[in-house]
Amino acid sequence: MPFDVYLNVAVAGILTGLVYGLMALGLSVIFGVVRVVNFAHGEMMTIAMYLAVVLFSHFHLDPLLMLVPIAAVLFAFGYALQAGLINPFITRPEHSQFLLLVALGLIIVNTLLIVFGPDAQSVQTSYAYDSFQIGLLIVDASKLYAGAAAILFTAALFAFFRLTLVGKAIRACADNYTGALVVGLDVKRLYALTFAVGAACVGAAGCIMTLIIDVTPMLGPTYTLLAFIIVIAGGLGSMPGALVGGILIGLTEAFAGILFTPSAKSMFAFAILVLVLLFRPQGILGKRVA
Repeated sequence: MPFDVYLNVAVAGILTGLVYGLMALGLSVIFGVVRVVNFAHGEMMTIAMYLAVVLFSHFHLDPLLMLVPIAAVLFAFGYALQAGLINPFITRPEHSQFLLLVALGLIIVNTLLIVFGPDAQSVQTSYAYDSFQIGLLIVDASKLYAGAAAILFTAALFAFFRLTLVGKAIRACADNYTGALVVGLDVKRLYALTFAVGAACVGAAGCIMTLIIDVTPMLGPTYTLLAFIIVIAGGLGSMPGALVGGILIGLTEAFAGILFTPSAKSMFAFAILVLVLLFRPQGILGKRVA
């Protein structure tokens, strides 16, 4: 197979992986601070995807233009969900949190099935079939815009946590819960904000994802599982690790699809997970627990 084919596949995998990384960032942020595993993560992404589809089909609004508004809607949804439903479960056993969020995911899937039906829906933008050629490289325009949008949103997220007072307070809660209480931080509100930020990440990723794939209600559990693979491979609770894990899985899926069959993509993603757990259990960029 010619070298340029592998090059194009690699670039396409990296661009898709950037969106995967943004999706997994939301899961990593929530777990890293709140210590709650969001088992409805992919289902929340499908909500954003359907919002993008509805806005495009009824008002012809490009998903990229709706990225921030849809992320804001998921931010509000995540804040209300954490403050009103999840926060009382923070101190309960892990299996109670698991059952709560699995139940939430099932409710989301079945609600979407009732409202939109089981058929796949898509967004056909004016640039859906465009591409850019740079030498041997041919880049799909939709994937290029999707990857660029994911990079910008991810950069904004890193800046939020590094440069703002709220972001630093959230990091303080993650580092030392008791110390955060002692210095007077409103931990419950910061937990709600953290969950909201994680929901905004998955909302932005879902909006961008409509440029790449069609959406169905049953897509949610698949991407919840994929997000887990990414954050575990990258390092649970590590934001840079989630991004690296997303790119790795994107590349793996791309090459598995061309070298074997598209149905083999999930098998190779799980193979990456197994190898990471065997040889680096803390993840690629995770910290080893003493």
